[in-house]
Amino acid sequence: MAETAPSRGLDSQGHIAREGSLACVAHDFRPVVAAARERIPGLFGTRLHSAYLYGSIPRGTARVGRSDLDLLAVLREEPTDADRADGRALDEALDREFPQIDGGGTLLVGHARVLSDLERHDLGWFLACLCTPLLGEDLAEYLPRYRPDSLLARETNGDLALVLPRWRDRVSAAGASEAALRPLVRFMSRRLVRTAFTLVMPRWNGWTSDLHEMAEAFGAYYPQRAEQLRAAAVLGYEPRGDRAVLSSYVDDLGPWLADEYTRVHGVKARRPEEAQDGTGP
Repeated sequence: MAETAPSRGLDSQGHIAREGSLACVAHDFRPVVAAARERIPGLFGTRLHSAYLYGSIPRGTARVGRSDLDLLAVLREEPTDADRADGRALDEALDREFPQIDGGGTLLVGHARVLSDLERHDLGWFLACLCTPLLGEDLAEYLPRYRPDSLLARETNGDLALVLPRWRDRVSAAGASEAALRPLVRFMSRRLVRTAFTLVMPRWNGWTSDLHEMAEAFGAYYPQRAEQLRAAAVLGYEPRGDRAVLSSYVDDLGPWLADEYTRVHGVKARRPEEAQDGTGP
């Protein structure tokens, strides 16, 4: 019997359906993906377990000259500072060589961490549901199926209160130039919209990676904040280097959202390093 079509990003059993595939990569972005697949093994050698694409390129929604290339590399051991430097060098080289992308980022994680109990509903969910296999064995085979429940909401985005002080420091240190502020606006806009969406995700009962759809889902439950989220969704795709926007995020929307998230879902389990700044998935 044929499986019914996914509804709101869920399969017929109510689990979050994995988004994206190599088949969805648009023609313009295929050379970039091919270059990444060719170069990653040379950087990490036998220490590489697997590599993945995520974001708009494997979803087929990337825009030429506007979208970035998002990569995840899983190493057999925890990544070193040298590994991270190699990842940044790869990102910079691909950005220089391929005008169809606007920057990129390579996340590096250790194999054991992805499969750990602590990360099962954060990094594990991210890999199993939002990442497209590119190289090596797919670790999703060792991870559970996920539902859009309160546990997933807590463990993916329940650390906003921890992140906000570091965001304020980043805003203070960014200077006044549009070029310095624009990437912060894009990053913080996306993170806040995604956090707002996962706040209501269990009630909405589904998953989406579209920022506008996320904002609309949130607004149905928090109409008093709906316009702020719609504006943030726009800036997540079309950022402008506006310090007033960043100030509104760290002084108003962010603190309110962190308090409401804690009230509804609780606080994300603390990580040993406690040095994360919210720049990950």
